[in-house]
Amino acid sequence: MHWSMPFVLAILLLFTQQRLLSQASTPRTLVVIGAHADDEDPVAPILARYAREGVQVQLIIASNGVAGGGQQGNIPRPDTTVPGEELGRQRVEEARCATQALGIAPPILLGFPDGKLGDYVGDRTLIYRVTERIAQELARLRPDAVITWGPDGGTGHPDHRLVSNIVTQLQRAGASGVPEHVFYMNLPVESMRAMNPQRGEPPLTLPQAKYFTVRVPFTPADLQASERGMACHKSQFTNEVVQRVHGAAERAWNGAIPLIPAFSTPPLTDLFR
Repeated sequence: MHWSMPFVLAILLLFTQQRLLSQASTPRTLVVIGAHADDEDPVAPILARYAREGVQVQLIIASNGVAGGGQQGNIPRPDTTVPGEELGRQRVEEARCATQALGIAPPILLGFPDGKLGDYVGDRTLIYRVTERIAQELARLRPDAVITWGPDGGTGHPDHRLVSNIVTQLQRAGASGVPEHVFYMNLPVESMRAMNPQRGEPPLTLPQAKYFTVRVPFTPADLQASERGMACHKSQFTNEVVQRVHGAAERAWNGAIPLIPAFSTPPLTDLFR
């Protein structure tokens, strides 16, 4: 069979157009990697925004959430008297509630021991298993952008710090599926003070303003979704704490979430450009 050159060119053009259309229609993927079931809160409004815009938003939670307790000012946290295994089950349901409120995919739960992700003395293989599981999920999801805690862990929490360290390690090592676009999130200092007025913010955990070169805008509807998501974490926050802390965050954010790029990048207003 003899095909004319114009016919061949037309077929090649059609295939090229179809490939480009297929690529354009493939949704981008944003992955948030945290240690606990409420770790998405510092970036929740932009998770709602990107999900609304058609981005596939995934939340990976490293720990099983069984270690609770503590104070929020003079108020004991709701989880203070909940047994560990029961608390873990409750936090799973709360995570699912929060992802639904934000319009993102159901959480990916890795189930490692809460409060012990870096317990090298107690379990010398644990840190390697956590690293391997996070690497496996990123290789499977192949995200276009990743958000996690900074090296300070936001609040200084060791589990937060370890998750941040692992994600940074994987990016620097060129692990499969780990994108160039990795961003560090932080809690607004105003929220930390509102959460625990007596204690305030932990010392030396707040990055200097000059490092926040990424500011991602969100809408009032996205902000409302984030408040609904935070309210899902009933074992962590009373309704009064949600209103107080979220209100402080809203004023601090002022319509945009500030992020720190893990690696040098020019000022951005979008995580995919």
